[in-house]
Amino acid sequence: MVSQPEPVVTGDAVVLDVQIAQLPIRALSAMIDILVVFVGYVLGVVLWAATLSDFDTALSAAVLIVFTVLTLVGYPLVFETATRGRTLGKMALGLRVVSEDGGPERFRQALFRALAGVIELWTLAGGPAAVCSLLSPKGKRIGDVFAGTVVISERAPRMSPPPVMPPALAWWASSLELSGLGGAQAERARQFLSRAHQLEPRLRDDMAYRIAGEVVSRTSPPPPPGTPPQYVLAAVLAERHRRELARLAPTPPAYPSAPAPSYGAATPPPNPGFTPPG
Repeated sequence: MVSQPEPVVTGDAVVLDVQIAQLPIRALSAMIDILVVFVGYVLGVVLWAATLSDFDTALSAAVLIVFTVLTLVGYPLVFETATRGRTLGKMALGLRVVSEDGGPERFRQALFRALAGVIELWTLAGGPAAVCSLLSPKGKRIGDVFAGTVVISERAPRMSPPPVMPPALAWWASSLELSGLGGAQAERARQFLSRAHQLEPRLRDDMAYRIAGEVVSRTSPPPPPGTPPQYVLAAVLAERHRRELARLAPTPPAYPSAPAPSYGAATPPPNPGFTPPG
Protein backbone atom coordinates (compact mmCIF):
# COMPACT_ATOMS: atom_id res chain seq x y z
CA MET A 1 0.00 0.00 0.00
CA VAL A 2 1.07 3.57 -0.61
CA SER A 3 1.90 5.58 2.49
CA GLN A 4 -0.09 8.66 3.47
CA PRO A 5 0.85 11.28 0.86
CA GLU A 6 1.95 14.75 1.77
CA PRO A 7 -0.35 17.56 0.60
CA VAL A 8 0.49 19.43 -2.59
CA VAL A 9 -0.69 22.61 -4.22
CA THR A 10 -2.86 22.29 -7.29
CA GLY A 11 -3.56 24.39 -10.36
CA ASP A 12 -2.24 27.90 -9.91
CA ALA A 13 -1.40 27.67 -6.22
CA VAL A 14 -4.97 28.46 -5.21
CA VAL A 15 -6.30 25.28 -3.58
CA LEU A 16 -4.08 23.57 -1.03
CA ASP A 17 -4.12 20.09 0.46
CA VAL A 18 -5.60 18.11 -2.40
CA GLN A 19 -5.20 14.36 -2.47
CA ILE A 20 -2.65 12.41 -4.45
CA ALA A 21 -4.45 10.03 -6.83
CA GLN A 22 -4.00 6.43 -5.74
CA LEU A 23 -3.01 3.53 -8.00
CA PRO A 24 -6.47 1.87 -8.48
CA ILE A 25 -8.17 5.03 -9.72
CA ARG A 26 -5.16 5.88 -11.90
CA ALA A 27 -5.28 2.39 -13.39
CA LEU A 28 -8.96 2.79 -14.20
CA SER A 29 -8.27 6.16 -15.81
CA ALA A 30 -5.48 4.58 -17.87
CA MET A 31 -7.82 1.82 -19.03
CA ILE A 32 -10.28 4.43 -20.31
CA ASP A 33 -7.50 6.22 -22.17
CA ILE A 34 -6.22 2.94 -23.61
CA LEU A 35 -9.71 2.14 -24.87
CA VAL A 36 -10.00 5.57 -26.49
CA VAL A 37 -6.59 5.22 -28.15
CA PHE A 38 -7.36 1.68 -29.31
CA VAL A 39 -10.66 2.70 -30.92
CA GLY A 40 -9.04 5.68 -32.59
CA TYR A 41 -6.14 3.56 -33.79
CA VAL A 42 -8.41 0.89 -35.27
CA LEU A 43 -10.41 3.52 -37.13
CA GLY A 44 -7.18 5.03 -38.41
CA VAL A 45 -5.86 1.68 -39.57
CA VAL A 46 -9.12 0.98 -41.41
CA LEU A 47 -8.85 4.35 -43.10
CA TRP A 48 -5.20 3.66 -43.91
CA ALA A 49 -6.06 0.30 -45.45
CA ALA A 50 -8.82 1.80 -47.53
CA THR A 51 -6.87 4.76 -48.89
CA LEU A 52 -3.20 3.74 -49.03
CA SER A 53 -3.36 0.06 -50.00
CA ASP A 54 -2.74 0.92 -53.65
CA PHE A 55 0.38 3.00 -52.91
CA ASP A 56 3.97 1.82 -52.63
CA THR A 57 4.45 -0.71 -49.81
CA ALA A 58 7.30 1.22 -48.20
CA LEU A 59 5.26 4.43 -48.22
CA SER A 60 2.24 2.70 -46.73
CA ALA A 61 4.38 1.16 -43.97
CA ALA A 62 6.00 4.51 -43.21
CA VAL A 63 2.61 6.19 -42.95
CA LEU A 64 1.38 3.46 -40.62
CA ILE A 65 4.44 3.81 -38.36
CA VAL A 66 4.09 7.58 -38.20
CA PHE A 67 0.38 7.25 -37.45
CA THR A 68 1.08 4.74 -34.67
CA VAL A 69 3.64 7.01 -33.01
CA LEU A 70 1.39 10.06 -33.32
CA THR A 71 -1.51 8.15 -31.79
CA LEU A 72 0.38 6.81 -28.79
CA VAL A 73 2.31 10.02 -28.11
CA GLY A 74 -0.03 12.63 -29.53
CA TYR A 75 -3.17 11.66 -27.62
CA PRO A 76 -1.83 12.29 -24.09
CA LEU A 77 0.38 15.16 -25.24
CA VAL A 78 -2.39 17.09 -26.98
CA PHE A 79 -5.04 16.50 -24.33
CA GLU A 80 -2.82 17.19 -21.31
CA THR A 81 -1.46 20.34 -22.93
CA ALA A 82 -4.84 21.65 -24.07
CA THR A 83 -6.71 20.83 -20.83
CA ARG A 84 -3.88 21.61 -18.38
CA GLY A 85 -3.18 18.07 -17.27
CA ARG A 86 -6.22 15.98 -18.18
CA THR A 87 -7.03 13.28 -20.70
CA LEU A 88 -10.48 11.80 -21.30
CA GLY A 89 -9.84 9.12 -18.69
CA LYS A 90 -8.68 11.69 -16.14
CA MET A 91 -11.68 13.89 -16.89
CA ALA A 92 -14.01 10.96 -16.27
CA LEU A 93 -12.47 10.20 -12.87
CA GLY A 94 -11.60 13.71 -11.72
CA LEU A 95 -7.82 13.46 -12.03
CA ARG A 96 -5.29 16.05 -13.12
CA VAL A 97 -1.54 16.13 -13.71
CA VAL A 98 0.27 19.01 -12.00
CA SER A 99 3.90 19.96 -11.50
CA GLU A 100 5.61 18.95 -8.27
CA ASP A 101 5.55 22.60 -7.16
CA GLY A 102 1.79 22.69 -7.63
CA GLY A 103 1.76 24.65 -10.87
CA PRO A 104 -0.02 23.52 -14.05
CA GLU A 105 1.62 20.87 -16.20
CA ARG A 106 3.83 22.33 -18.91
CA PHE A 107 4.28 21.14 -22.51
CA ARG A 108 7.75 19.76 -21.81
CA GLN A 109 6.40 17.72 -18.90
CA ALA A 110 3.49 16.40 -20.94
CA LEU A 111 5.95 15.36 -23.66
CA PHE A 112 8.15 13.48 -21.17
CA ARG A 113 5.12 11.67 -19.75
CA ALA A 114 3.82 10.75 -23.21
CA LEU A 115 7.19 9.39 -24.40
CA ALA A 116 7.70 7.40 -21.20
CA GLY A 117 4.15 6.08 -21.49
CA VAL A 118 4.95 4.42 -24.82
CA ILE A 119 7.54 2.26 -23.04
CA GLU A 120 6.07 1.66 -19.59
CA LEU A 121 2.38 1.49 -20.53
CA TRP A 122 2.22 0.17 -24.07
CA THR A 123 5.47 -1.76 -24.64
CA LEU A 124 5.71 -3.27 -21.12
CA ALA A 125 1.95 -3.49 -20.43
CA GLY A 126 2.05 -1.06 -17.50
CA GLY A 127 4.17 -3.27 -15.25
CA PRO A 128 6.95 -0.73 -14.51
CA ALA A 129 4.35 1.99 -14.00
CA ALA A 130 2.48 -0.06 -11.40
CA VAL A 131 5.65 -1.03 -9.51
CA CYS A 132 6.99 2.53 -9.51
CA SER A 133 3.63 3.92 -8.32
CA LEU A 134 3.52 1.43 -5.44
CA LEU A 135 7.05 2.35 -4.33
CA SER A 136 6.63 6.11 -4.70
CA PRO A 137 5.26 8.07 -1.70
CA LYS A 138 3.37 10.26 -4.17
CA GLY A 139 2.22 7.46 -6.46
CA LYS A 140 4.46 8.47 -9.35
CA ARG A 141 5.02 6.33 -12.40
CA ILE A 142 8.31 6.52 -14.28
CA GLY A 143 7.04 9.26 -16.58
CA ASP A 144 6.11 11.39 -13.57
CA VAL A 145 9.56 10.91 -12.04
CA PHE A 146 11.33 12.18 -15.18
CA ALA A 147 8.78 14.92 -15.87
CA GLY A 148 8.58 16.21 -12.29
CA THR A 149 4.80 15.80 -12.05
CA VAL A 150 2.19 14.20 -9.80
CA VAL A 151 -1.39 13.14 -10.46
CA ILE A 152 -3.98 14.54 -8.06
CA SER A 153 -7.61 13.73 -7.45
CA GLU A 154 -9.82 16.79 -7.75
CA ARG A 155 -12.91 14.96 -6.47
CA ALA A 156 -11.37 13.55 -3.30
CA PRO A 157 -12.44 15.17 -0.01
CA ARG A 158 -10.32 18.19 0.73
CA MET A 159 -8.35 18.28 3.93
CA SER A 160 -9.47 20.78 6.53
CA PRO A 161 -8.06 24.29 6.06
CA PRO A 162 -4.97 25.29 8.06
CA PRO A 163 -5.66 26.76 11.51
CA VAL A 164 -5.79 30.50 12.02
CA MET A 165 -2.60 32.09 13.27
CA PRO A 166 -3.01 33.17 16.94
CA PRO A 167 -2.18 36.91 16.67
CA ALA A 168 -0.09 36.95 19.83
CA LEU A 169 2.14 34.15 18.48
CA ALA A 170 2.76 35.62 15.01
CA TRP A 171 6.05 37.19 16.11
CA TRP A 172 7.30 33.85 17.41
CA ALA A 173 6.08 31.83 14.43
CA SER A 174 7.80 34.15 11.96
CA SER A 175 11.17 33.29 13.53
CA LEU A 176 10.68 29.51 13.49
CA GLU A 177 13.13 27.12 11.88
CA LEU A 178 10.83 24.51 10.32
CA SER A 179 13.25 22.43 8.28
CA GLY A 180 13.21 19.65 10.88
CA LEU A 181 9.43 19.34 10.85
CA GLY A 182 8.42 16.52 8.54
CA GLY A 183 5.17 16.02 6.70
CA ALA A 184 4.11 13.19 9.00
CA GLN A 185 4.38 15.33 12.15
CA ALA A 186 2.59 18.27 10.51
CA GLU A 187 -0.20 16.00 9.28
CA ARG A 188 -0.63 14.48 12.75
CA ALA A 189 -0.92 17.94 14.28
CA ARG A 190 -3.38 19.07 11.60
CA GLN A 191 -5.61 16.06 12.13
CA PHE A 192 -5.58 16.57 15.88
CA LEU A 193 -6.59 20.24 15.65
CA SER A 194 -9.38 19.44 13.20
CA ARG A 195 -10.87 16.88 15.62
CA ALA A 196 -9.94 18.38 19.00
CA HIS A 197 -13.47 19.63 19.68
CA GLN A 198 -14.77 16.06 19.31
CA LEU A 199 -12.47 14.59 21.97
CA GLU A 200 -13.04 14.12 25.67
CA PRO A 201 -11.23 16.99 27.49
CA ARG A 202 -8.70 14.84 29.35
CA LEU A 203 -7.81 12.86 26.23
CA ARG A 204 -7.64 16.06 24.20
CA ASP A 205 -5.22 17.65 26.67
CA ASP A 206 -3.00 14.57 26.81
CA MET A 207 -2.81 14.36 23.03
CA ALA A 208 -2.20 18.10 22.73
CA TYR A 209 0.84 18.01 25.04
CA ARG A 210 2.24 14.87 23.42
CA ILE A 211 1.88 16.12 19.82
CA ALA A 212 3.05 19.63 20.70
CA GLY A 213 6.11 18.17 22.42
CA GLU A 214 6.98 16.23 19.28
CA VAL A 215 6.53 19.32 17.09
CA VAL A 216 8.50 21.61 19.42
CA SER A 217 11.38 19.11 19.51
CA ARG A 218 11.70 19.51 15.72
CA THR A 219 11.46 23.30 15.59
CA SER A 220 13.26 26.25 17.14
CA PRO A 221 13.14 28.56 19.02
CA PRO A 222 10.87 27.11 21.72
CA PRO A 223 7.45 28.71 22.24
CA PRO A 224 6.89 31.35 24.92
CA PRO A 225 6.56 29.77 28.38
CA GLY A 226 3.02 28.92 29.37
CA THR A 227 1.64 28.83 25.82
CA PRO A 228 -1.18 26.27 25.54
CA PRO A 229 -0.09 23.37 23.29
CA GLN A 230 -3.05 23.77 20.93
CA TYR A 231 -1.96 27.33 20.20
CA VAL A 232 1.59 26.20 19.60
CA LEU A 233 0.37 23.70 17.01
CA ALA A 234 -1.92 26.25 15.37
CA ALA A 235 0.90 28.79 15.08
CA VAL A 236 3.35 26.27 13.63
CA LEU A 237 0.91 24.95 11.03
CA ALA A 238 -0.30 28.42 10.05
CA GLU A 239 3.28 29.60 9.58
CA ARG A 240 4.16 26.48 7.60
CA HIS A 241 1.15 27.13 5.36
CA ARG A 242 2.11 30.79 4.93
CA ARG A 243 5.64 29.95 3.90
CA GLU A 244 4.43 27.43 1.35
CA LEU A 245 2.21 30.10 -0.18
CA ALA A 246 5.10 32.55 -0.11
CA ARG A 247 7.27 30.07 -1.98
CA LEU A 248 4.71 29.77 -4.78
CA ALA A 249 3.09 33.20 -4.92
CA PRO A 250 4.87 36.37 -6.13
CA THR A 251 3.37 38.47 -3.33
CA PRO A 252 3.23 36.36 -0.16
CA PRO A 253 0.82 37.27 2.62
CA ALA A 254 2.35 38.65 5.78
CA TYR A 255 1.19 38.65 9.36
CA PRO A 256 1.34 41.92 11.31
CA SER A 257 3.92 41.96 14.04
CA ALA A 258 2.67 41.68 17.59
CA PRO A 259 4.30 42.17 21.00
CA ALA A 260 5.46 39.08 22.86
CA PRO A 261 2.55 37.56 24.78
CA SER A 262 2.54 36.79 28.45
CA TYR A 263 0.60 33.66 29.35
CA GLY A 264 0.29 33.80 33.06
CA ALA A 265 -3.14 34.36 34.44
CA ALA A 266 -4.18 35.93 31.16
CA THR A 267 -6.65 34.13 28.93
CA PRO A 268 -5.14 32.77 25.69
CA PRO A 269 -6.17 34.59 22.50
CA PRO A 270 -9.25 33.20 20.78
CA ASN A 271 -8.69 30.79 17.91
CA PRO A 272 -11.57 28.91 16.23
CA GLY A 273 -11.24 25.17 15.82
CA PHE A 274 -10.39 23.96 19.31
CA THR A 275 -11.12 24.61 22.97
CA PRO A 276 -8.35 25.74 25.34
CA PRO A 277 -7.57 23.21 28.08
CA GLY A 278 -9.62 23.75 31.20
